[in-house]
Amino acid sequence: MTHKAKKIVIITEKLIVEKVTKLIEQCGATGYTIFSAGGKGSRGVRSEERGGVSEAYANIKIEVIVTNEELAHEIINKVTEKYFSNYSGITYIENVEIVRPQKF
Repeated sequence: MTHKAKKIVIITEKLIVEKVTKLIEQCGATGYTIFSAGGKGSRGVRSEERGGVSEAYANIKIEVIVTNEELAHEIINKVTEKYFSNYSGITYIENVEIVRPQKF
């Protein structure tokens, strides 16, 4: 049997990943997954493979699953307000179905 949940997706600069994940945990989420990310957007092209000093400016994608819709909105609002005026980033929420809702 599956249960309805929300997946929060945050794509931003690797430079602030620790700050963003700390905020996610402070809001009450129980975990997250981080991926390397690349692509093109309003701030130009970002490669997922950047060597040397510029690696800190690569993008990452953070996915968080929560069972509470209000928590999902709290997380994206806080991340957006706190970081996206100074760092590149987007965030969105998807409807998902999960097994073992007690994990989230």
